[in-house]
Amino acid sequence: MKPAAFDYVRAAHIDEVMALLGEEGDVVRVLAGGQSLVAMLNMRLAQPGVVVDISRLDALKAIRQDAGAVVVPAAVRQAGLLQRPGLAGTHPLLAAAMPWIGHPQTRARGTVCGSLAHADPSAELPLCLVALEGAVTLRSKRGPREVAAVDFFQGLMTTACADDEMIVEARFPSRREGAGYAFREFARRDGDFAIVACAAVVTTEGIELTVGGVDDVPVRRQWGRLEGSALDDALNELAWSLSARDDQHADARLRRDLVRSMGRATIEEAQACSG
Repeated sequence: MKPAAFDYVRAAHIDEVMALLGEEGDVVRVLAGGQSLVAMLNMRLAQPGVVVDISRLDALKAIRQDAGAVVVPAAVRQAGLLQRPGLAGTHPLLAAAMPWIGHPQTRARGTVCGSLAHADPSAELPLCLVALEGAVTLRSKRGPREVAAVDFFQGLMTTACADDEMIVEARFPSRREGAGYAFREFARRDGDFAIVACAAVVTTEGIELTVGGVDDVPVRRQWGRLEGSALDDALNELAWSLSARDDQHADARLRRDLVRSMGRATIEEAQACSG
């Protein structure tokens, strides 16, 4: 299929983007990497009046370290973050999860913030942002505002971003001292979206597990230092609390089983890396 007609604007400055969003944000879509948006345009799932391209804005391309977090602006490609020197040391969860995103070709074009804006509950980057208790900065003509990950993802492909706003950067907190991190994913084929994905963070205080691919948003749970049957019970409660559904990829029962089994395996892997 071909997309419906739209006006294309290649932004020369971030203020130009803000002006367009402020004037007619309800018909404007922001294009960065295009790995989600272009497919939606071609299938006519999105029919904007204006597409504004931010991919050449140098101000949105430089990753930086700031106040215990890596800050990723809106035009940074997924491959650029994955290839960041020392990422496995400062952000082991991102280093473990990002190779599961699509394929090298899609990571070379897709942007980090674009994946967050798309808010697919089976995607790896929204899961990581929730697991690390990160945040996004939204900007409009009214100014910037920071929104925590847990508040940003509001439902299936639904976020707290208003029509006149765009994500200008995302903050992924750095590794906590002594904490262990692990990521596991189950998908039908390499490069597919996850049927279930789990991200675990284990500290001296307890266990944190975030699950994607089951509910409409990534879901994070915190427990104390659970072991044995107590951990099994907690994972079972989590599995039944999620809105698991049957679809063409898997049924609800498989998804709940994966939360229990893969959740435990991910936690044990993180425990082995902690200390």
